[in-house]
Amino acid sequence: MRPVLASPLLLSSALAACVDGAGKAGGAGSGAGAQSAVESRTIDEIYKAAVAEGGQVVLWHGGDEVNQMDFIKDAFEKRFPEMKLNITVDLSKYHDGRIDQQVAAKAPSQVDSVYLQTVHDFPRWAKEGVLLDYAPLGYDQILPEFKDKSTASWYALEVLFWQNAWNTKKLPNANFNNFDEFLKPEYKDKLVLTYPNDDDAVLFAFDLILQKKGNAWLDKLLAQNPTWVRGTATPFTLIAKEDSPLAATFTTAVGFANVTNIRTAFPNDAQFVSWGQRGGILKNAPHPEGAKLLAAFMLTPEFQKEYGWSVRGDVPAPAGFPKITEMQNTDVFAFNSWMEDRARVERLRFWYEDRIGTAQGVSPLVDNV
Repeated sequence: MRPVLASPLLLSSALAACVDGAGKAGGAGSGAGAQSAVESRTIDEIYKAAVAEGGQVVLWHGGDEVNQMDFIKDAFEKRFPEMKLNITVDLSKYHDGRIDQQVAAKAPSQVDSVYLQTVHDFPRWAKEGVLLDYAPLGYDQILPEFKDKSTASWYALEVLFWQNAWNTKKLPNANFNNFDEFLKPEYKDKLVLTYPNDDDAVLFAFDLILQKKGNAWLDKLLAQNPTWVRGTATPFTLIAKEDSPLAATFTTAVGFANVTNIRTAFPNDAQFVSWGQRGGILKNAPHPEGAKLLAAFMLTPEFQKEYGWSVRGDVPAPAGFPKITEMQNTDVFAFNSWMEDRARVERLRFWYEDRIGTAQGVSPLVDNV
């Protein structure tokens, strides 16, 4: 799973204080699904209701490092000091199974909101009545392709992506603005990659590359003896370490911040992965007002701008880049349909497993990397 990512750890600390509560959403029905009107309260009115409810919200977020989403917690609690946001980060493919188990057991919900890479789960959950049909503040500005067409049960809140990244101190003459760069003999034993058979967004990256370059490209990549790891933050951590020989990857994201000795590029010779991380509120959420407040906060223009590319149509792109829908060599909506074809995803997963072996190691959340 994408992402979850290294990039959230590098967001500006100014995010925590940037959101105000002055604005209101559009009127009833403005951009919402057929069964919901967009929230009409101000964010501060929702805050008041959330505090009266108990001042808590529980979020399960996809990711592969325990502290990966702490920036959301810090910003949210600074803006709303009477609220406590409890975030549990784990691989999306594990979170969704726990939601299904909870629903099957007809047990009281342990969680309010879920924001996951497993985008294919949300239409199913909406059909099964698992999700609250609710259009949060800012919903009317979300691009139509990022949300359900018939209800407001789910919507994307974050745009995530992979980048080519390398350590310029270790590789001062490198330029990984294309995938063929990874095949050069001088980079043998210096590449670190996430197992594609352990993360569907990474699997999609390999699928896109091979659709353009063919299986021979993979043969040459494997001849480079890359180090395979679990988790998509792990490659960034390893290439950044001074005492590690590993220096380059295409299965992580650093975001748009400047990082010492790290350079990033988007490839120009094949498609790279980007997607809208979907989320929703459980219908039997123990803290529904808290969940509504969190969604409103996540969708504010200020938060979206600091995050990078936005799911909203009215938020400018990061400096020097077009909007994600206009970015070359990526289709931010393609991951959704690809994930829906679970039979093909499974075939691809096993095909790569046959080539590189099963994913080795403990969960990236507890591997101390």
